[in-house]
Amino acid sequence: MEEFMEAGKTAFPKRRAAAERNRDKILDAARAAFADPTPDISMAEIARRAGVGMATLYRNFPGRQELLEALYADEVDQICTAATIEPGQTPASALIAWLRLQITFIPHKRLIISELLEHVDRDGITSHRARAIEAGRPLLAAAQEAGQIRDDVTLEQVFDLIVAIAKVNETPDYLRPLFETVLDGLRRTSA
Repeated sequence: MEEFMEAGKTAFPKRRAAAERNRDKILDAARAAFADPTPDISMAEIARRAGVGMATLYRNFPGRQELLEALYADEVDQICTAATIEPGQTPASALIAWLRLQITFIPHKRLIISELLEHVDRDGITSHRARAIEAGRPLLAAAQEAGQIRDDVTLEQVFDLIVAIAKVNETPDYLRPLFETVLDGLRRTSA
């Protein structure tokens, strides 16, 4: 009986690891699918792209809304985790790099947020924004205290600028210089 229990102990972590890998594959496939401008990506197409069966997909995400919520939360988690100043990095360069990460998520967020707003209240999405702002607030404070970033802007204002630009229905190549203008405008200039 002990031998059977030992076998069960080693098999369970392997199953858990496999389940986690499947979940990650599904989220990666969904992230790529929702970045594609083609509307109405089906759950079957996401399962196909992830290389998993429909049962695995629905075991992880019972419906499209749950998949979108998990995908959005995952992206916000990544943004929050990235809100750090690396050794040798100035506070301003850390803030700008972090804001660029926000900008790279915009193509994924457009479709996700528009679909989520059909199914969840705006407060759910706003709470994720609040988490990202709280994660980035120390970066902005450090850059402002170092005199590297303007002290007359808040992170909420910066996010609003990024969102306003993201609403422009143009290609990433068109939007890139607009985002860069915002980022350049944050830097404190010497008088």
